[in-house]
Amino acid sequence: MIRLAKFHSVAAAAALLLSAAPALAQSADSKVVLTFETGARTGSVMVALYDSAAAFDGGSGRPVAATAVSASGRVVATFENLPAGDYAAKAFHDLNGDGEMNTNPFGMPVEPYAFSNNAVGNMGPARWSAAHFAVSGETAQTISIR
Repeated sequence: MIRLAKFHSVAAAAALLLSAAPALAQSADSKVVLTFETGARTGSVMVALYDSAAAFDGGSGRPVAATAVSASGRVVATFENLPAGDYAAKAFHDLNGDGEMNTNPFGMPVEPYAFSNNAVGNMGPARWSAAHFAVSGETAQTISIR
């Protein structure tokens, strides 16, 4: 009788653990892999990753992560250890290596740029509503910089 009771306790614990597995998996760290198609193999691609519309659209916040990737070969930016959620990316191809997005006298970019989902803006940069994507586990996108 005692052995049977122990078995039921172990079985109940195992069942509880298995039923909790999906919840545990959701809290695991996520990863975003962004591959960029560029027109030139010089300079770097500067990438910023955002986790809110407020930060992405208007500058009331900072990116959760940022990186610079050499454009001399395959251009891939990887962001790891992210909580699951919605993210959006902004990127530009820093052709001259000055670390800034250069603009003309009217404020229009003169270096190629892009947004996640290959979103395009209307009279300005793309908005969060067009650029954000859900991240859970590993998420990958290929983005064309123009």
